[in-house]
Amino acid sequence: MVAGDGRRARSASRLLAGLLCAGLGAGVSACAVGPNFVAPEDPPVTRYTREALKNPTAADNITTRQGGSADQSFVAGADIPGEWWKLFRSKALNRLVEEALANNPNLEAAQASLRIAQQNVLAQKGTLFPTLSATPQAQGARAPGLDLQSPLQNDNRYLYSLFTPQVAVTFNPDVFGSNRRQIEALEAQAENQRFQLEAAYLSLTANVVTAAIQEASLRAQIDATKRVIQAQTEVLDLYNKQLRLGQIAGADVVQQQAALSVSQQLLPPLEKQLAQQRNLLTALTGRLPSEEVAQTFTLAQLRLPTKLPVSLPSRLVQQRPDVKAAEALVQQASANVGVAVANRLPQFTISATGGASAVRIAQLFNPGAGFFTIIGQATAPIFDAGTLYRRQRASEEALTQAQAQYRATVVGAFQNVADALRALQADASAVAAASAAEKATGESLGLIRKQFEAGAINATQVLIAQQSYLSALVTSASARATQYADTAALFQALGGGWWNRVDVAVPPPETDPAKFL
Repeated sequence: MVAGDGRRARSASRLLAGLLCAGLGAGVSACAVGPNFVAPEDPPVTRYTREALKNPTAADNITTRQGGSADQSFVAGADIPGEWWKLFRSKALNRLVEEALANNPNLEAAQASLRIAQQNVLAQKGTLFPTLSATPQAQGARAPGLDLQSPLQNDNRYLYSLFTPQVAVTFNPDVFGSNRRQIEALEAQAENQRFQLEAAYLSLTANVVTAAIQEASLRAQIDATKRVIQAQTEVLDLYNKQLRLGQIAGADVVQQQAALSVSQQLLPPLEKQLAQQRNLLTALTGRLPSEEVAQTFTLAQLRLPTKLPVSLPSRLVQQRPDVKAAEALVQQASANVGVAVANRLPQFTISATGGASAVRIAQLFNPGAGFFTIIGQATAPIFDAGTLYRRQRASEEALTQAQAQYRATVVGAFQNVADALRALQADASAVAAASAAEKATGESLGLIRKQFEAGAINATQVLIAQQSYLSALVTSASARATQYADTAALFQALGGGWWNRVDVAVPPPETDPAKFL
């Protein structure tokens, strides 16, 4: 009898193993229901603008007084460096960007979001395998009849212990691919988080570069305003001398004083903007305002990149982080449709329990003490008032929404590039013209002041020349800063060269010694 029980136990074990292997093989090899994701095709265009792209060339070959020529040239199909900001050739800017990448908390949060998504993928993959759990039991019990026996008899013989170690195995064969579709959805979500991280990286570097350029522009405007204030103060002193000699009327002095006051009013707002810009740069590096960064920026410290790489339109959708993130959301929505379809189909479960039971631990290894159970179960929805069907329809509409949002993202990406190209084409002429105006108005002001001192012209002409020179100085500084900023915007619009990055942080090592349990 004992030998027969052992043979039945071994046969049951082989049967259990066969069922689990068959179920696992069925789950792995079965077709997953729902649509299979196909990456969207690239837009069928060969350029970003309606006509052939022209290089940003200044009109009449005018050169700037600072920084040389305003001309730039587009290099079609050239690759974008991963550290594109180094093309501005500013060591201070390079150090600031490195500090921001190392300490910015928003970037750290994006990295953590990616790790969360990756761990969720690994967790969901565990559903493809059986789960094994142990439930050992030890029980103390008393046999009936003790109350009917003589008190002189041994009471211990009515007390006994029962030891029952057992193991339970549960497996859900993924016959229709529900688990695999859920894994696909989570992998797509992780891919989305990956490109969200790249977008955060690109936004951070572009914001640092743009903020530094804006600081340089504000410093140039402040410097120009101070120069005009100084010139107007000198003219006012001259007017006062001439007034005392009776050479000019008091109205001329009042007009000059008014012009000086107007120029002085321009200075505090610029200084406020500069202080706030410094706070922005400090915050981008993860510092508090009281820990202001040491780097300062002027336009003279920055060099304008003259060779601008322009990716082919067929490559743009593969390089833009926002487009790749939107594509991952389409795949996630597609996988969710498969999950919804699989939920309307039968679900299968195979469970088995095996163990032994004996009153003494030594007897647990007796073949006669073993036991087992094997259960196969199928559950199929019959009536749910259309709940599962409506959820499937909702997931299908979510897929349509994701596809439309992807197309909108692609259109926006091409628009960003076209806007940056158009802006740079206009910037070259604007910078050259503004620089020429600055030079001309400066020379005109000098001549008019000499003529005024000689008594050849009146004070009104001096005031007009001063205002023209102030406007030309501010316009020139703003135009140069805009050209720098639009150059940075082009690199950002083209994806920022994240595929050439070499500073990707290594994931932290796993610390749980029992991570598979």
